[in-house]
Amino acid sequence: MTGRLSSQDLFLFNEGTHQRLYERLGAHVAEGGTSFAVWAPSAQAVSVVGDWNGWDAAKDPLASRGPSGIWEGFVPAVGKGALYKYAVRTSDGRTQEKADPYGFLHEVPPATASIVWDLDYAWGDGAWMRERAAKNALSAPVSVYEVHLASWQREDGRSLSYRELAPRLADHVERLGFTHVELLPVMEHPFAGSWGYQVTGYFAPTHRLGTPQDLMYLIDYLHQRGIGVILDWVPAHFPTDAHALGDFDGTHLYEHADPRRGFHPDWRSYIFNYGRHEVRSFLVSNALFWLERYHADGLRVDGVASMLYLDYSRKEGEWLPNEHGGRENLDAVRFLRQLNDAVAEAHPDVSIIAEESTSWPMVSRPTRVGGLGFGLKWDMGWMHDTLRYLERDPLYRRWHHNEITFRSLYAFHENFVLPLSHDEVVHGKGSLLNKMPGDRWQKFANLRLLFASMFTQPGKKLLFMGSELAQWREWNHDGSLDWHLLDEAPHAAISRLLGDLNRLYRDEPALHARDTDPSGFAWIDGSDAEHSAVTFLRLADPPTPPLLVAINFTPVVRYEYRVGVPIAGGWEEVLNTDAAIYGGSGVGNLGQVIAKPVPLHARPASMPITLPPLAAVIFRAPGAMP
Repeated sequence: MTGRLSSQDLFLFNEGTHQRLYERLGAHVAEGGTSFAVWAPSAQAVSVVGDWNGWDAAKDPLASRGPSGIWEGFVPAVGKGALYKYAVRTSDGRTQEKADPYGFLHEVPPATASIVWDLDYAWGDGAWMRERAAKNALSAPVSVYEVHLASWQREDGRSLSYRELAPRLADHVERLGFTHVELLPVMEHPFAGSWGYQVTGYFAPTHRLGTPQDLMYLIDYLHQRGIGVILDWVPAHFPTDAHALGDFDGTHLYEHADPRRGFHPDWRSYIFNYGRHEVRSFLVSNALFWLERYHADGLRVDGVASMLYLDYSRKEGEWLPNEHGGRENLDAVRFLRQLNDAVAEAHPDVSIIAEESTSWPMVSRPTRVGGLGFGLKWDMGWMHDTLRYLERDPLYRRWHHNEITFRSLYAFHENFVLPLSHDEVVHGKGSLLNKMPGDRWQKFANLRLLFASMFTQPGKKLLFMGSELAQWREWNHDGSLDWHLLDEAPHAAISRLLGDLNRLYRDEPALHARDTDPSGFAWIDGSDAEHSAVTFLRLADPPTPPLLVAINFTPVVRYEYRVGVPIAGGWEEVLNTDAAIYGGSGVGNLGQVIAKPVPLHARPASMPITLPPLAAVIFRAPGAMP
């Protein structure tokens, strides 16, 4: 028997600091056969069963590496493509068959065996990888198209494969001007209706759409087209399926033993025991695996709030306090900091993004100053406030003006992403278009307003697929997007607007260079509740001209609406969501407005603009700030 694990590997694994376990545990093809290694410290015995030995647990036993809890061995004549599981005999005499926690590929669900595989692939994205630090920088334009691959586009009812998706997705994203795509979890999962958020194969892409090399091809292709790839990653919980991580060796190995900490009441799933060293080695290695072997440009960490709080979604008596009597999950905090430090050291050019919905402090601040170390955090508050405001009849918006201005009080406390994600268009919430009030024209106008508001606010951007089509119906993971809508003028106009907003966001440093810096935003007037209007400046380093954004949240045209500006001269109208090409009424400012040295709003100059109905208008200054 040939072992792949050195004593140093075992030490680091048990210490919780091994960062590349995928190179040691699992199945690895070697000359003459395949080596296997698995962690099962409480097992009486472990063997490999597969299609070559008739799934007989007596034929290929593994040897124990003592206190490390690892069992390993070499099985001759087993090669790539072989089906296998681990037969684990528990301390109470049960034998259970488990998929490989480190398996690179598994059978297509509902089958559950692992498949011996390799990760050989000839990458062609060298130019992208050399330049991606600049693409992911806080000062860079980052506009993300969120995608569920299996339902993005289908043919004859079937999902497209990774390779089929590559050119189509790249063409669409390029046409719309997004800088990155974010893929809902591609890791193997037994239930398609979980959208990938109930992971059983943490080191394997779902076989439904192809092999590891096929997913690599998709990412490689996107990179070569200049598009970054962010992967959703789920370290918050895992499903209870019998073949997966739960009860792995007859004990609570990966999950916390006490259900008050180890079982999630909302998702009916297990919660990782972040206090266990080997579990931290598993999770940190997994994060680095997707960054290194699949060239992911970032990970969006799902459910961070559920990790941070011991009482998350639990009633009194259903949770255990920490050692200090508090509700904070200190083990999870330590794990997240370890994760982000490991990634920052190994790959400082990628971004780790937190889906964190509370006011936990310094989520996107370095660990050295007490933060959690994430690069970016989703601004769920902006999303909830903005959608709630825009769902109101414009007649009543004046009474809720704070819902669109409150964000300015905290907009730079974190490095934010403004998300309009999949969660907002499912479970009866309605599509973005159908959330909007009014008649058909007003619904489209309000949707244009929503997108313009997102692209002009400080923060990176994220939009779920289908929103660019202005779908009427909710997202359905069992179907395809409603691509036929692009044949209808109002829907095609929304797609055109998003493309122009993306290009303006990318081309104008004032809209992105200081996305996370307070100096990049300044109110002109955020208090005009009477007219349900706001005006503000977006700024970048001189000599870049600032941009003026004026938004009218009512269907009433505001003529001669005077605003203070920092520079006299001709301000060019660079985008108007009420333009006829976007399906609007065509009210505007004839391309330019002249500002004269008449002070207003604490500015040295002012100008009268026309505010179109339910529209945003963006002006470029005639020069740099004085």
